[in-house]
Amino acid sequence: MVMMTMVLELLASKLGRNDERPNIELAERICKLADRNGIGEILLGMKSGDVAVANDCIKVLYEVGQREPTLISDYANDFISALASKNNRLVWGSMTALASISTVNPKAIFARLPEIYEAYANGSVITVDNSISVFAQICKANDEYNTKVFPILIEHILSCRAKEVPQHAERIEICINSDNKQVFIGALETRIAELSQSQSHRVKKVLKRLKAIDS
Repeated sequence: MVMMTMVLELLASKLGRNDERPNIELAERICKLADRNGIGEILLGMKSGDVAVANDCIKVLYEVGQREPTLISDYANDFISALASKNNRLVWGSMTALASISTVNPKAIFARLPEIYEAYANGSVITVDNSISVFAQICKANDEYNTKVFPILIEHILSCRAKEVPQHAERIEICINSDNKQVFIGALETRIAELSQSQSHRVKKVLKRLKAIDS
């Protein structure tokens, strides 16, 4: 068992709190101070085996990632390994962290793409949502990654539940360019008939933006 440190004592569970505010405040403090030592301690807490502490720690870490992704980017491999956890909170929390890391360190994530894909294929709704962001950021990084990962996104849009199409299309949009837009447009257009009016409206707004690329 990892010894609790002063940083870990600020977690919600250590304070006897049932809300996430202490964890968010700790993430904000870590970002303000660029406290890499604190992040290291939080990472150890995530791996401690204490479920309550681990759940608080992953919350802190992905909140840090959403604010300052470079502060957690060196730990991509730790988050990828956590995708195999039996603790679903760690799984979707780690994928959330990876979605932030993918904006600054896509190489580390691409190197372990099979594990990311397995977590996506077997994951909860939140895990899948964030994995789509991870895949889109990887595609955006360079042509090599795009060649291997973009087909995953197309297959997803063609096969996911109708209610997921608008949100996931918006997540994928960041990696669309003049070279791949027609394939993505075609995939989206095949789903329009299945969507509700509000869902269709959101997708049509995406399509309008896509069709304007390099036009």
